[in-house]
Amino acid sequence: MTTVVEQAPIDTQVPPRWVQSWAASTDDPYLYCMGVLGIKPPEWIRPELDTTTVQMERWQADVLKAVRDGETRISIRSGHGTGKTALFAWLVIWALTTHKDCKVPFGANSQDQLKDTVWPEISKWIKRLPAELSEQMEVLGERIVMKADPEGAFCVRRTCSKENSEALAGFHAGFLQFLLDEASGIPDIVFEVATGALSTPGAIFIMAGNPTRLSGVFYNSHHKNRAHWKTFHVNSEDVPRARGHIDQVIREYGKDSNQYRVRVEGNFPLTDDDTLISLEAVRAAVGREVSPMRVMPVWGVDPARFGRDRSTLCKRRGNHLMEKIQIWNNKSTMELAGLIAAEYNATDISERPYEICIDVIGIGAGVVDRLDELGYPVNGVNVAESPAIKDLYNKLRDELWFRAKNWFEGLDVCMIDDEELIGELVTVEYGFTSSGKMKVEGKDEMRKRGMRSPDLADSFCLTFAADDRHRAAVDRHRRGETISDAGQSSWSA
Repeated sequence: MTTVVEQAPIDTQVPPRWVQSWAASTDDPYLYCMGVLGIKPPEWIRPELDTTTVQMERWQADVLKAVRDGETRISIRSGHGTGKTALFAWLVIWALTTHKDCKVPFGANSQDQLKDTVWPEISKWIKRLPAELSEQMEVLGERIVMKADPEGAFCVRRTCSKENSEALAGFHAGFLQFLLDEASGIPDIVFEVATGALSTPGAIFIMAGNPTRLSGVFYNSHHKNRAHWKTFHVNSEDVPRARGHIDQVIREYGKDSNQYRVRVEGNFPLTDDDTLISLEAVRAAVGREVSPMRVMPVWGVDPARFGRDRSTLCKRRGNHLMEKIQIWNNKSTMELAGLIAAEYNATDISERPYEICIDVIGIGAGVVDRLDELGYPVNGVNVAESPAIKDLYNKLRDELWFRAKNWFEGLDVCMIDDEELIGELVTVEYGFTSSGKMKVEGKDEMRKRGMRSPDLADSFCLTFAADDRHRAAVDRHRRGETISDAGQSSWSA
């Protein structure tokens, strides 16, 4: 007798296509957007009369692929209306629905931007998810959570401002993704406080925005720190959905305006509003071929003792900024005097300054006294005293900054390519006192804007406290000079 063993039925049902994409897209937001959210790739040919399907822009696809390929530091500068908020919404939903122990801090410099623009965009895309996923998510006032683990998997919105400098600090998770919208307006202090969280191994950090400001972490990510970032540049002219505002910008501001550069082209402005020295003038001077003036060098020194401010030494010869500015941190009066003296002694006699202009406020007075005692050609400059042109400038510091401005605008000058110095020069703003005198923004005022002291730029401006001295006249004066030997023997004693 043959026994028949009854077998369990085999489940041959193939899971829905979105489930396959979801399961395979833990590390691939590009696949997730196409397979789960149903967004078409850039190369998709849109059928006629199709009004419901969303097609991603080429630049959005490139950013998603960069995340897929392991980029963890991404900075995007763009014009207006190019789809930045949609991209961020996709990244939030992808992260939360494909990772456990997942936190997504979402920052912007305005609570209104987060509440009125970002949160509605994320909510819109959650509704486009398959029901099995959308039902697992909940949009709250300040958070978007996974219902199964609201404390372990969430996106939280944070206003990033000087008053809320801790906005991005203290986040830890198995999967950590920081998203920053309108990043150009976020103060540097927010990034400084969040250094620990941002440096978490594997953490993804993506910031985007209109490039409105010529300083800060966002600006530097596209300039002096660009080697550490994967950068993207998006021009509204290249994005069909973003072209609606272009004609309006041209009508109101013109094609040559900063507004057009920022809101349409996605380029940094040539100058900030109320900025004293324009970026265009400074950039044009970098590497410019001009005949050097036959004048003696002048050095400028902006001293600082301890803390965040730095002591800096700038060397200028007439129409040439000779080399990168030297920086020293946490130096006492005697240490700084010794460093300046050593720099002077190590310089060839023909290249030594006929004057070292040092700001005497604070520890500068002691530095000047010591160097003067040793016979070095120092000039103590009190930048808080009255200017030479009393009816035009508020203080001497204001006058020196305007001399620096005029130096660049002369179009016959050359400077080295120093991104940090350039950033400081084109960041300082100016205004007018109640009596109509011109006043340059002070260091304390800059700190209130979340910016550090322009130490490099101040040392450069100090070189204008001395007039250009013709080399022949100085050479005659210096015949028989023995200061090198005297200085060296004094400091080695």
